[in-house]
Amino acid sequence: MGRTGQVQQMDVRGRIEASLKDAMRARDAHRLSTLRLITAAIKDRDIAARSDGEQARVDDAEVLALLGRMVRQRQESARAYEEGGRLELVEKERAEIRMIEEFLPRPLSADQVEAAIVAAIGETGATSLRDIGKVMAVLKSRHVGRMDFSAVGPQVKARLG
Repeated sequence: MGRTGQVQQMDVRGRIEASLKDAMRARDAHRLSTLRLITAAIKDRDIAARSDGEQARVDDAEVLALLGRMVRQRQESARAYEEGGRLELVEKERAEIRMIEEFLPRPLSADQVEAAIVAAIGETGATSLRDIGKVMAVLKSRHVGRMDFSAVGPQVKARLG
């Protein structure tokens, strides 16, 4: 990992830590609780990486992927609560989603996603459905947290199929 990756990693972690301190000072219990959940999840991932023989701290891409998973989990919970008529819990989940999304990069627009797909296909020389994995690997390495890969997969497949 180059120096740039370390600076970005510190930037995301640094922003989370600074927000945690601000929430403590402001005595914002709900924000503090959510930020503690985020830092605990990152620390758990760091520990898992160490036990797998990887680096001591996960890189920026893994932190962003972790935050993305946290958002998706809360979206699923909010849907379930909404179906169950638990509107107070729906709002709690949505508030946590907004807090977590503060640390994620802005999602790419539909045009930017399309351009990224075309560029990745050109770069990998992909010509058939067998090459989807190569294209997706390039997209995931460059656009973590900025595109929904479950939606992008079918787009790549359509272009190559």
